[in-house]
Formats: sequence, C-alpha cells, structure tokens
Amino acid sequence: MSEFDKYTTPLSSRYASKEMSQVFSLRNRFSTWRKLWLNLAIAEKELGLDVITDKAIQEMSDHLKITDEEIAAASAQEAIVRHDVMAHVHTFGETCPDAAGIIHLGATSCFVTDNADLIFLRDAYDLIIPKLVNVINRLSDFALKYKDLPVLGWTHFQPAQLTTLGKRVTLWIQELLWDLRNFVRARNDIGLRGVKGTTGTQASFLALFHGDHDKVEALDKRVTELLGFDTVYPVTGQTYSRKIDIDVLSPLSSFAATAHKMATDIRLLANLKEMEEPFEKSQIGSSAMAYKRNPMRCERVCSLARHLGSLFSDAVQTASVQWFERTLDDSAIRRISLPSAFLTADILLSTLLNISSGLVVYPKVIERRIKSELPFMATENVIMAMVEKGASRQEVHENIRVLSHQAAAVVKEEGGDNDLIERIKNDSFFAPIHAQLDSLLEPSTFVGRAPQQTEKFVNNDVKSALAPFKEFINDTDVKLNV
Repeated sequence: MSEFDKYTTPLSSRYASKEMSQVFSLRNRFSTWRKLWLNLAIAEKELGLDVITDKAIQEMSDHLKITDEEIAAASAQEAIVRHDVMAHVHTFGETCPDAAGIIHLGATSCFVTDNADLIFLRDAYDLIIPKLVNVINRLSDFALKYKDLPVLGWTHFQPAQLTTLGKRVTLWIQELLWDLRNFVRARNDIGLRGVKGTTGTQASFLALFHGDHDKVEALDKRVTELLGFDTVYPVTGQTYSRKIDIDVLSPLSSFAATAHKMATDIRLLANLKEMEEPFEKSQIGSSAMAYKRNPMRCERVCSLARHLGSLFSDAVQTASVQWFERTLDDSAIRRISLPSAFLTADILLSTLLNISSGLVVYPKVIERRIKSELPFMATENVIMAMVEKGASRQEVHENIRVLSHQAAAVVKEEGGDNDLIERIKNDSFFAPIHAQLDSLLEPSTFVGRAPQQTEKFVNNDVKSALAPFKEFINDTDVKLNV
C-alpha cells in the first residue's frame, strides 16, 4: 500500500514545521526511550549496581537512535505481546545483547513513556517560544511605523472615535505578551516524573538497593540531572499527575484565542479594504472569481485556533478521571491531543509570522472612510467652538441635530456622501466658525494619546519583555508550505 493510500494528519503532512513534527515523531519517541534506559543504567551503575557493565553502557550508547528496521521489528513484536514498551525493550535488547538483561531494570513503563512525554513538551515549548517572540517583534515594528496614522475605531463593529493603526496593533501585541509570559512559565514549570516505580512508591528500586533509601533518592536526582532537568516531581502515582497536562495546554488554548481575535480583525479590515494580509504575485483567490483576494492565511489561523482551543478540554477531562494511582484511559487521547496541540500552535505561529511580515495598508481607503464618518464625530468640537464665539450651547446643539439628521438621511436613504460639513458651511447660523471648520476636522486631533501610548508601550513594555530573548530575534522570511 502506498503512503498516499493512508490517512495522515494535515497537521504534520501539510502545515507544521519539520522541527515540530520531528519532536513528536516515532523515531524521536523511541530513541528518547533508549536515552532514558541508558541514563537509568548509568545512574544505577554509579550508585553501585555492579550487574551493569561498562560494555552494556557502551552498547546502549552506540545505539540510541533507533533504525527503521528496529522500529519495524518492535512493531511486529508489539503485535504479539500487545505492549509497546516491552516490545521495544525486547528490540533494544536484541540490538544490545550485553545490555539485554539490565534494560528497564526496576522501571515501569511510565518511566519511559511519561518522562519522554515531559521531555517532548519542554522541547516543543522551546520551538514555539522563539516564534512568538518574533511575531511580537515584527508587530511592534509595524505598530511604530503606523503609530500616527488615524483610523476609524469600531465598537460593536459600529463607527466609534478615531484611534491609530499602530495603537490598534498594540492591542494584539499586549495579548501576545501575556501569551509569552504564560508559555515561559509553563515551560519552566515542567519537571520529570523521575524514577518512581509501579505505583510511585519506588519499591522496586528500594529492593534493588537493599533498603537503602538514600540511594533511591540519589537515583531519582541523578537521572533527572542526566536528562537535563532541574526539577523532578516529588510524588507521583504510576504516572505524573495529568494535571500537568492542563498546565501545559492552558497557555496554548489561551494563545489560540489571541490568534483568532487578531486574524479576525485582519479579515474584517480586508473586507473594509483598509488592510490585507500578504498576497503573493501568483496566488489565486478563487477558482471562479479571478478578482478575489481572500484572506486565506487569517482564515486558516481562525480555523486552527478553534481546534487548538478545544484540545484544552481533553486535558481537563482526562485529569479528572484518573483513578487512584493510574488508569489507562488517559493513554490514547494523550497520544492525540498533546502532539496536536503543539503542532497546531506551531502552525499558527508560523502563519502569524508570515502575516505580520507582509501586512499591506491602504491609507487612501482609510482616509476616505474617516471623511465619511468624521463630520458626525466633530459635532462636539463645532458646538464648543460656537459657544466660544458667544452662542448658546442648547441652540447650537439643536441646529447641529437638525443638520446631522438631514445628512444621515442622504447617506442612508439616498446612498450619498456625508454632506454635514457642507450644510454647516452653507448655514449662516454657523458663520462665526466657518473659517475654523477645516481645522476642527483634522483627523490627528481626534486620536487622543494613541501615538504616545503606542510609542511608550513598544519602547518600554515590549522592549523589556523581549530583552531576555534577544538571541531569538531575526528577520528571516517565513515561507508557508501551502
């Protein structure tokens, strides 16, 4: 059967990076199991188990990366014994005959499966944190570039007071900064299950060391050190608590909401023709409508963000039904949800990097929309200017109200342009301020402190948040597979 005759997840086959796919690959999983068995043997030998020979250690060290043939052999063995770990113990033992008798010594299956999962989760965070840093950095450059460009603000997707394009983008960046904080916190909180035995009591290891509790504790610590971790969970059942998975997936789920919101804003702005995601020279928007420039990247972000957000519930539900020291109904779902979450987060960040590197702005469209709405927003300025000339506020308000309704009728009922300012210019009542009208309508006077807020936020908050990640920042183009 050809590979094209079998279903493969689009997460790995279509969208995700090679690096993230490799973290959760079968070869990396089974090679990591071998690394765990090797380090367990090294620590056990250091602590006095003479049954483990230097030759056995060397043999295991020489065969850490599992071959295609060994994966196939382990798969065939699993079909017989119905146990994946024992199938790989058997296969590793055949490859390393001098170590066959001591591989997995004192351990339970979760020594390799759980510890390996924790290694993968940390490695996966190490891949997505730099991508998030670069999304933030590129959006920050964009925000500074457009910190002074007035745009129509929207509340309830109805015209509201003006803001600037840069200030709007800071709203995305602020949420991404919170996501970065959460990613780093979750990554650094990941420890190892360590060497705990069948039900977490370390009974098998206590037997190996003839009741020496200090050596058992030293073994747990040493294996943790050999695997490059600072933290080992002090108590476990057979598995590490599945609540850890909640803590790991929660930041990803929260990030999904950020990504969805940002991509939705860009999709709406594309409809308004104010801003677009990158559109490549030979890109086709529609098979039938050749003129279309669909926001397909942002649509992909929204689609996959919904998937990522939903995976959090897998972790919550799984953690809540773990009976006593363990039950196996966590296994199958975790094989799906944990890799899926990180593959999806990786795809979202790669796509956001691509989008943020090539956003297209149309200032003339933005200016035209402001001109169509600004006259209504300027009425308060007109009222105050008239009062300064000695008019009654109530009388001015009434005149403005009448003219505003007339202008609104032209826009809504006749499809015409907003002619409120022309009506004011042609009304002798407003003659005292006719010379001021153009200055009263200058868009930059309606944006408040948006430019200053943007500059301060990027130069202070963003700069300090990204300072620990300077080595990750780059301007590399991100090309999407599709």
